[in-house]
Amino acid sequence: MGKTDVISVRIDKNLKEKAKELGINIKEVVEKALKEEIAKRKAEKIKKLAEKLSELMKDVTPEEFTRLVKETRYER
Repeated sequence: MGKTDVISVRIDKNLKEKAKELGINIKEVVEKALKEEIAKRKAEKIKKLAEKLSELMKDVTPEEFTRLVKETRYER
């Protein structure tokens, strides 16, 4: 794990007490939930970009796509 930062979050008091009673490590749960939400949002963003790209390329044939990729490689 890299550097850490301190955040402050207000949660329902009963929720905190129940978590404490059950031995739940709130820090670990919050970090896991944030990681999952970040992954979910990245996936949604990629999906939207892929849909947009698909719409932009709907008229490009596989042969034309192949030709364009090869041309781009030669330009490097």
